[in-house]
Amino acid sequence: MGGKYRITGDKYPRMRRRRRRGRLVVVVVACGAALGVAGWGTLQLIDVFTGGGGTASAAGSKSSCAVKSAKASPSASASPAALPKPAQITVNVLNATTRSGLAKSTADELEKRGFKIGEVGNAPKEYDKKVAGTGLLLGPAPSLNTSLTVLSTQLTGAERRTDAARKGNEVDLIIGDGFKALSTETDAARALTALTAPKPTAGTKKSC
Repeated sequence: MGGKYRITGDKYPRMRRRRRRGRLVVVVVACGAALGVAGWGTLQLIDVFTGGGGTASAAGSKSSCAVKSAKASPSASASPAALPKPAQITVNVLNATTRSGLAKSTADELEKRGFKIGEVGNAPKEYDKKVAGTGLLLGPAPSLNTSLTVLSTQLTGAERRTDAARKGNEVDLIIGDGFKALSTETDAARALTALTAPKPTAGTKKSC
């Protein structure tokens, strides 16, 4: 070009846009964050498949063993060895209803099932006509989880109660208004077997 607007020299202005350094920085930071997340996820997967390290595994196995050991140790009150046999239990059969003959027939049936029979007759005034359920099993404090537990297998739904002031080992079966009959011999035997030879739970089968 000539005249007033003539261009001189051997350098020409560049027509390319300026680089946006801010966008480049954002891209670099985003890539770094993505790599960090991917690396953390990889470490978590490694922990899952390797059990979380030797120390953690050892600690976990110890606590698990302790729990299983506690489950495998039954309490003294539930131990089959602590339960007496029917022949070791003396039962007083008392009738608290207006129906006659129940005490005698019930005592005869319990005797056939191996229990010792003590007194047979009417219930004392404090219980006479005051037992609404099938029956009340009454005994000294130590009999709650022993003799009364065994006797309860013979009468479904009977209430168990203790008297701290009572002495001796005898227990009472007080027949209530809801009484129809003792549990069948088959059902009673099955319940008694479950008490004296309980099956181990699924938790106690596993070993450490």
